[in-house]
Amino acid sequence: MRQYKALINNELVDNGQWLEIMNPATLEIAGKVSALTPDDINKAFSVARSSQEQWEQVELLKRISILKRFRDLIDQNKEEIAQIMSEEIAKNLKESLAEVERTVEIIDYTFEEAKRIEPMALTGEGMGAKNKLGVFSRVAKGVILAISPFNYPFNLAFAKIIPALVMGNTVVFKPATAGSLVGAYMSELVIKAELPKGIFNIITGRGREIGDIITSNPEIDMISFTGSVGIGNQIRKNGSTTDLVLELGGKDPALVLDDLNLDKYCDEIINGAFGYSGQRCTAVKRVLVNNEIADKLVPLLKNKIESLSVGMPKDNAFITPVIDEKSADFIQSLIDDAKQKGANIVTGDKREKNLMWPTLIDNVSLDMKVAWEEPFGPILPIIRIDTIDEMVKIANDSQFGLQASIFCQDISKAILTAKRIKTGTVNINSRPQRGPDSFPFLGIKDSGEGVQGIRESLLSMTRYMGLVINY
Repeated sequence: MRQYKALINNELVDNGQWLEIMNPATLEIAGKVSALTPDDINKAFSVARSSQEQWEQVELLKRISILKRFRDLIDQNKEEIAQIMSEEIAKNLKESLAEVERTVEIIDYTFEEAKRIEPMALTGEGMGAKNKLGVFSRVAKGVILAISPFNYPFNLAFAKIIPALVMGNTVVFKPATAGSLVGAYMSELVIKAELPKGIFNIITGRGREIGDIITSNPEIDMISFTGSVGIGNQIRKNGSTTDLVLELGGKDPALVLDDLNLDKYCDEIINGAFGYSGQRCTAVKRVLVNNEIADKLVPLLKNKIESLSVGMPKDNAFITPVIDEKSADFIQSLIDDAKQKGANIVTGDKREKNLMWPTLIDNVSLDMKVAWEEPFGPILPIIRIDTIDEMVKIANDSQFGLQASIFCQDISKAILTAKRIKTGTVNINSRPQRGPDSFPFLGIKDSGEGVQGIRESLLSMTRYMGLVINY
């Protein structure tokens, strides 16, 4: 059984308390990680604070050189990291390895982009103060709390951690419970890389037991969180800082406005809806389409969906078990509600414990839960709508505002429609997705606040510090 310890001040925590992590594919224990106490957590923040100033004083190129040792160890151990990830979140091995490799690319790009965060120089002459020259540099905010989700436990962890560290902050990192094995495995690599003591601390434990203790610590200068709306709102309420970047849920619509390239549209929608079994904030979670196009689209979707492989992550199946049986129960409840209210199950609606077959639901009406609630699972509702105006209204009536997709060969029509949709991003002729990672990534309404992406993260984890010269 895998067993990994938390890390505080470059020392493994051995307090004799453990949290078991389940393998969603086997429903057996995959391993265990340290279960920290409040005293352990307070110590992590204390050492992060005490080491921050000295770390920030290290010049940028030296910080990059130090962090590159850690980056190289990630690259050298990528197969092992992917294996751990696959065991604890049931992501297939191919996708798990791709996530680690993508993370290494993000780290490399972050190192380069950090060199381009330049000071801003201003003269006061335009305001009648010609004898003043201001130089405004970006400096570290201090101690950053980074909290990652289960679905991308590696990529979305280091998309927070590396920008924070490279800009001179110190980090306390809390992985999601499912995702803690790969998170705590990093403890060993931090030690091997000989990172300076206290700059990167890894704390583990059950979130519902220690979450408020973590987020309310007075040493925190900023929180970067990816996860559920409920926990995000709790952080807003109980967090010790209002300096937040929150990436929460979504109910991303795909608006199909013509039938000129339906085969391509289907491929994008299916990959968007069912990648990692639909457990993505940017998954396609509803299709808005008129009757005439839907009559052509639905049979195509059905045939392609039924060809998707369903099984275990070790076999690189496309559809693998969702994270736990509680999640599967919720997904099933949305399917059952739609059936009871008259929807047509085109394909799917099959379940073995927490393995859910991809399900296509046609004739979904607006009184059905699946039209509005985020399933975080492999189901795709088709909502038949007469006009583009109605599609836009339904898209915007959601509590969420992460991303949307528009499929249309008339680019003018697509752009004009996109400008009416209230989301962080609208993708034209592509599924919703985070990336490329150099792009800003954001949501509005209950989908979050703040902006991510490599440059945006570097900026959000720093503040201006001004020097005004009088002459």
